[in-house]
Amino acid sequence: MRHLPVLALSAVLLSACQTSTVSAPPAPPPEQAAPGVTPSSFRMPTGTGCSGEVERFQAVMDNDLATGHTTKGVHDRVSGEISRARSTCAAGNDAGAISQIHATKARFGYPG
Repeated sequence: MRHLPVLALSAVLLSACQTSTVSAPPAPPPEQAAPGVTPSSFRMPTGTGCSGEVERFQAVMDNDLATGHTTKGVHDRVSGEISRARSTCAAGNDAGAISQIHATKARFGYPG
């Protein structure tokens, strides 16, 4: 029985040594990029001729909207012009569609 006070004191001292752990906040999932940054999963469409030009510019515009580099209103206006170029391309007028894409890029400040 003489060991009972020693055991009680040891239990109290050991419980005082325990520290609480504070975990860091979880990191965002890898597919979620920071605002204003293109996610690593973004892939530029491939393709040749006017269809490739149309799809690449649409991908850039969609990415710019998603990352906050353009507004919904500008995205909608540019997408409308891209849609007209897509129709021109589908009608077989490759040069005309590419010309439309270049004109839209110039009008909205995108490199040619």
